[in-house]
Amino acid sequence: MLLIKGGTIIGAEDTISADILVERGKITRLVTDPHQFTELQVDEVVDATGKLIMPGGVDPHTHFDLPMFDTVSSDDHYSGHKAAAFGGTTTVIDFVPMHLDDSAIDSRDVFSRSVDLWRKKAEKAAIDYSFHMNLSHYDKHIEDTIPDLLKMGITTMKVFTAYNHRLRLQDEFIFRALRVARDNGMLVMAHCENGDVIETLVQEAINAGHTSPPWHARTRPAWGAVDATLRMASLAATAVSPVYIVHMNVAGEVDMLQYAREHHVKVMGETCPQYLLFTDAEYSHQDGSKWVCSPPMRTEADNSRLWQGVMDGTLQTIGTDHCAFFYDGTKPITYEGEQVAIPGKELGKSDFTKIPNGLPAVGDRLPVLWTFGVGSGKITANQFVALNSTNPSRIFGLYPRKGVIQPGSDADIVIWDPDREVDYGVSVAQHRTDYNLFEGWKLKGFPEKVFLRGELIVDNGTWLGKRGAGQFIHRSTGQVL
Repeated sequence: MLLIKGGTIIGAEDTISADILVERGKITRLVTDPHQFTELQVDEVVDATGKLIMPGGVDPHTHFDLPMFDTVSSDDHYSGHKAAAFGGTTTVIDFVPMHLDDSAIDSRDVFSRSVDLWRKKAEKAAIDYSFHMNLSHYDKHIEDTIPDLLKMGITTMKVFTAYNHRLRLQDEFIFRALRVARDNGMLVMAHCENGDVIETLVQEAINAGHTSPPWHARTRPAWGAVDATLRMASLAATAVSPVYIVHMNVAGEVDMLQYAREHHVKVMGETCPQYLLFTDAEYSHQDGSKWVCSPPMRTEADNSRLWQGVMDGTLQTIGTDHCAFFYDGTKPITYEGEQVAIPGKELGKSDFTKIPNGLPAVGDRLPVLWTFGVGSGKITANQFVALNSTNPSRIFGLYPRKGVIQPGSDADIVIWDPDREVDYGVSVAQHRTDYNLFEGWKLKGFPEKVFLRGELIVDNGTWLGKRGAGQFIHRSTGQVL
């Protein structure tokens, strides 16, 4: 039996002073009068006096061990999970690509084959996790077997309006998927860009010899995201089905989200730290490929509108879209005592279309957002918990097991030191890559101890977690916020 005493518990809606009793991985009691523990046999006491206590972060948008452009993302389901834990995140949701036969499109048992493959990859998981299913092909058999995902503990599907001939579905199929989701208590997530415009602009840029990183953003216009977001809301409204827009990065997307919600469309939105804190000016730097992700960074005006959407509740969650690659995969780094080198951004040094799309961020999210969200006065500590833990838990069917500190919930607990100052960067972050977006940034507020189901896995910068200790979470139908 574990007792965490003396801390201030920060929840999504309230702040209380209480001690926490943990037994067999669960929170059993919250007690405001410590004398109530006198008759209990406590095996371990952790003193959190002067510290804040929050539920472990829930990152609803991550990618681990993902093949892309003749390489693979550098964080797998161990290294990425470890990095998440160091940043205070104890649950992640990864995306499962549809695994179709190479010889021909074969949709028989595609979901079970795909999930089995990803469950195998995740056997090394270090924190708790679940999956979303990508829908990148659609036919009648797939439509009929979508409900089978529920038996696998997966209640969410992601569709794309970009990546023509690879991931994109036409509106007809997105609409049909929305209706299947509606009838089965599931949720469709959407990557919103205009794939047709992108394909045209990319080809024109290449033909004109424009191959440097800034053209990644220039060929993915912001208006395409605005158009696709409103179109997705329209499809959801017509299907009478909820939809969740991932990684929103444009001011106009927030405007469209607000418009749709004001008209009673069940649409929710997510943004990411990179879209709140960086602009497309990064691409013009010598190391601009570090910031290449899809969708790209935008402008300071977009940053401001996204922050406003976070502050006023138009946006419900902050994920990361974590998909780490090496900046220079020809030079090994030392990771847990071993030399590791994985081909990365250098693959596109002469062609922006070959730069692996993705950033390291899963471990950065909470410390960075505490500093620049709570520390700057943009959001309260309660909003911080809501955006990063409780709301994603509710939306994605993890609540009340995850994302909250209350009796019966998993003891995923972060003891947070609001006064700790950190010179942040790759030497502090634990991603298995050779760079960090926030290199040299001064952060204030950082995890001191991180517990996963009552087990201490991070202790003042020391890793105590284990490969394979993470559990797959079988999710139920979530809530529309």
